[in-house]
Amino acid sequence: MTIDPAKDAAGRAAAALVRPGMRLGLGTGSTVDRFLVALAARDLDVAGVPTSQATQRRCTELGIALLDPAEVDRLDLVVDGADELTRDLVLTKGGGGALLREKVVATMGERFVVIATLDKLVPRLGDTFAVPVEVVPFALHPVRRELEREGLTAVERTAAADVPYRTDNGNAILDVRLDGGLLDPELADTWLTMLPGVVTSGIFVDLATEALLGRPDGTVESLSRPDR
Repeated sequence: MTIDPAKDAAGRAAAALVRPGMRLGLGTGSTVDRFLVALAARDLDVAGVPTSQATQRRCTELGIALLDPAEVDRLDLVVDGADELTRDLVLTKGGGGALLREKVVATMGERFVVIATLDKLVPRLGDTFAVPVEVVPFALHPVRRELEREGLTAVERTAAADVPYRTDNGNAILDVRLDGGLLDPELADTWLTMLPGVVTSGIFVDLATEALLGRPDGTVESLSRPDR
């Protein structure tokens, strides 16, 4: 398998933040996979809450101890990726379908570090990457009609061979676009999650505390969330 040096650099930088005894939030995605590999190599006495079945399986392969969210009140450090992020650390997530569990785990963290490659940094969310919205299957078509009435493009995510995609929670995902992106991500997140049948949106506001952005040359740029 070819290893992306930018993803590897970000993953290694995040693994270096982990200390023995920490309770971790373990995100989902290819960059997080590099973090998990680097974390396992350190062989620390740590355990984490996985945000997806895929991450759970990967941790088992690597020998990383797992926690149930019912067993912990707070997590010392959450490490997860992003599909897009701005310099004030507002994110879109859910390209891998784990947005609900990722958001739950993010809210449990004392510190939430985003790891990504530098190309994920954008001036405005939702312009080049659709915003995932998790919806209970019963409400899929009413929610899509409501989004389209508001001028949004909403496409149901499918798996292989046009089979409807389902999250680990058994829900559908609508990938939502707005020409020009989101002018007010916080307002968009509030409006989307108030629609009956919507479980959550992939917009993450006021959750990430910092970001580690890997470059192709193996260096890492660090960003911190400005005071709001």
